[in-house]
Amino acid sequence: MERILVINPGSTSTKLAVFDGEKELFRTSIEHDQKDTAKFLRAIDQLDFRKECVLNTLKERNIPVESLNCIVSRGGMFPPCKVGAYEVNADMLSYVNSDHIVGEHISNVGCAVAEAIARPLGIPAMVYDCVSVDEMTDIAHISGIPELPRESRGHALNTRAMARKCAEEILHKPFEECTFIVQHLGGGVSVWLFDKGRSIDMYSDDDAGFGPERCGAIQVAPLVALCCSGKYTEAQLAKMVRGNAGLKAHLGTSDVRAVEKMIESGDKHAELVFNAMAYSLSKGIAALAAAVCGKVDRIILTGGAAHSKRLSGEITKHVSWIAPVEVMAGEFELEALCAGALRVLRGQEKPNTFVWKPQA
Repeated sequence: MERILVINPGSTSTKLAVFDGEKELFRTSIEHDQKDTAKFLRAIDQLDFRKECVLNTLKERNIPVESLNCIVSRGGMFPPCKVGAYEVNADMLSYVNSDHIVGEHISNVGCAVAEAIARPLGIPAMVYDCVSVDEMTDIAHISGIPELPRESRGHALNTRAMARKCAEEILHKPFEECTFIVQHLGGGVSVWLFDKGRSIDMYSDDDAGFGPERCGAIQVAPLVALCCSGKYTEAQLAKMVRGNAGLKAHLGTSDVRAVEKMIESGDKHAELVFNAMAYSLSKGIAALAAAVCGKVDRIILTGGAAHSKRLSGEITKHVSWIAPVEVMAGEFELEALCAGALRVLRGQEKPNTFVWKPQA
């Protein structure tokens, strides 16, 4: 038996599922009240909170932890990583607990939760297609400041899974023969350019459109002034741009459904901010189209917020001139994580080894 526990920590939920091989036994999404998560400054601080949520859910579903053979989680904001699996090891745990981590992202806690449950059981814990998967071309890495090259980080797992699904089920072509722009719409957002099976360029949640709780691209000079004003610590600013920005900063909520209700009740300011978000997200898609001279087979909108017909409709209105738009709402990350773990367990794929040494 290949019983796999799959964990996907999100900003407002913890999604998990249990599979026997490819067969799904159950899945659920544990919703977290923002009041419960707001007290944690860093993602890794939520380790015990998230672990107990997972264990309690398994108990409620009558799944003994002793029946598990492997635990796989969405990977975190590591230094640039290869596509595929990484075993959770001491270096990875040291990294997510360190002050050197490249960015605060809730997925940083995923590897620690997987390891904390797996260790007493003596079973493998791994992550797959980490947030920081980097296949970008050399030219895409260059920025206007040599000390600040562009980095690849975001929803690598779900966007690649949706690109593959679109290639196989809609275009009926190999993924490696297609060009896609895939935008993940969730609490955070990212948009990826896949060309011939490789994510050659992308925009994260701080260099393109803003999202429900992320800042998107902002002008640099005012940000520099704010950073040097003494009003905020580095940790407070990090939380501001990734967690307390976007819809949440403007309207007090990151829930797209709640904002839509505000608009329906006649709130013109909410409508303006919502449309501005769609407008900014559309520009990120259009910018990536330029990298392949507009030769795009499909634009894909995915993630939980893609369920919003208002949001996906506004984005489609702005970008459908580039290529047909496929709305593949929701997330298929749990299936993608399970499939990756199965390939490792069956010897079809060799996991990578995470190596990190603290800076002196």
